[in-house]
Amino acid sequence: MTTTEPEALRARAEALHLHGLIAHWPEVATQTWLPPLLAWEEQERSCRSLERRLKTAHIGRFKPLCDFDWSWPKRCDRAAIDALMALDFLADASNIVFVGPNGIGKSTLAQNIAHQTLIAGHTVLFTSAGQMLGDLAALDSDSALRRRLRHYARPQLLVIDEVGYLAYSNRHADLMFELISRRYQNKSTIVTTNRPFAEWREVFPNAACVVSLVDRLIHNAEIIALDGESYRLKEARERADQRAGQRRARNAKS
Repeated sequence: MTTTEPEALRARAEALHLHGLIAHWPEVATQTWLPPLLAWEEQERSCRSLERRLKTAHIGRFKPLCDFDWSWPKRCDRAAIDALMALDFLADASNIVFVGPNGIGKSTLAQNIAHQTLIAGHTVLFTSAGQMLGDLAALDSDSALRRRLRHYARPQLLVIDEVGYLAYSNRHADLMFELISRRYQNKSTIVTTNRPFAEWREVFPNAACVVSLVDRLIHNAEIIALDGESYRLKEARERADQRAGQRRARNAKS
């Protein structure tokens, strides 16, 4: 905001909680230094807010979309992902589910959307399914569990990575259902999984809530299917070929 109308300036000062400045408003309202002072304070607070949210989001290091090899996956709806980067799904509290084999880029896409959400001023939490469910299941006290569930339910965007890589107990399934239910039609959740939904009974064996869990997760959700060979495996082969070439070059010189 850069408007310099007196009423707008005062509203900006109040939003910044500059009570001392407001107390002397008649003396400062027409000063030329006031608009840049407010702009500096707004910019600094915005930067500090972003740094704080980045720290608590735990997104980790990731490859930006500008470096993503869109030609590698055999199946990947780039137009749909570009649309998701506009973040319109947050207003509808819609979910996103990335489904595909290991190493195809599901986590990278989720991290990019999460980072864009942070830049737009929203709160984000990125966690693996194993870490989150293990964290919740370790709590014995009902009050501690309720507090921790609020921790995962609170962010405007929650990313649950790697659902399907491990098998979980009925308690884990109940906790996942409770969390998804708390966020249902209220806040957006992104899930990455290497298992089609028909196989989620193998992820949560014998759990009675699996059908209801999937139903609430995918209702009003964007499901993005990816297919292809592991990109990590491709990079590992390229590194191995590069090292082999370097060894051959050294041997030829010697």
